[in-house]
Amino acid sequence: MKRVIHSLIIGSCLALVAGCSTTSKPNTFTFTADLPTDFAYVATVTYVPAPGQTCTLGKRDNLKPQFNRKWRTEYKPDAEIEIRRTRNGCELVLYRVELNIYAKYAKATTDFGTDFGQIAVRHELDERDKGTFNSAGESEFYGQCQWLFRTIGPNRYITKILDCKDTDAQGNVTKGRPFAAYTLDQLPGKTVKLKIKLADEERPAIGDTWVKVPGGWKRCMGDNFEDQYAFCYGNYKDFSTFKMPDGRSCSIYPGCTENKEVTP
Repeated sequence: MKRVIHSLIIGSCLALVAGCSTTSKPNTFTFTADLPTDFAYVATVTYVPAPGQTCTLGKRDNLKPQFNRKWRTEYKPDAEIEIRRTRNGCELVLYRVELNIYAKYAKATTDFGTDFGQIAVRHELDERDKGTFNSAGESEFYGQCQWLFRTIGPNRYITKILDCKDTDAQGNVTKGRPFAAYTLDQLPGKTVKLKIKLADEERPAIGDTWVKVPGGWKRCMGDNFEDQYAFCYGNYKDFSTFKMPDGRSCSIYPGCTENKEVTP
């Protein structure tokens, strides 16, 4: 009897020690973004069956979680994203985080632009392709967004298009949209941050429609106000007014100041 009790005590102690020494990795990582004023992001998360799984799931059984879907009213910069999950007995792993970048340029609900970025997650990546983390468990990737302006409608209202490019840490524009890639085993408990800079200057969305002048840009008239394209075609004397998003009628964008000197 003493031997049995002794064995039970030893077994309990070993189990207690093992329980204290065993640590499991977190099943989430934090995505966050450092964005300019009036910017927000919506993150859409995609999962796929883990390697070796033969299961298939319909869309209803493998819904894509979204963060900041109501970005206008309930925006939060931090998103806690699951790395592995199970649905209907099917083991799933994180595959992609699609990032829609939104930015408002005026007060109306339609006065916004959008572009995108992405985080790819794989089991294996070439060392040169995967992101790195510092000693604090943080990784950053970068982008630059620029406003492209144009006019629409017979009153030539200003509207803007958001154009976002990938950059390196020094702000040099590289190829494609903001992008980062990691392996599954890199992410548990870590933080990934997207840092976006807004370009200092805006530029026309369509070439040969505006002329650069001191203080801004003048809109070429084209044939008349009904001419929606209104290319300059070498005519740097005939210009039109246009409407700002707030309704002001202007002749020079963005300053709305008169200046007769034109430099093609």
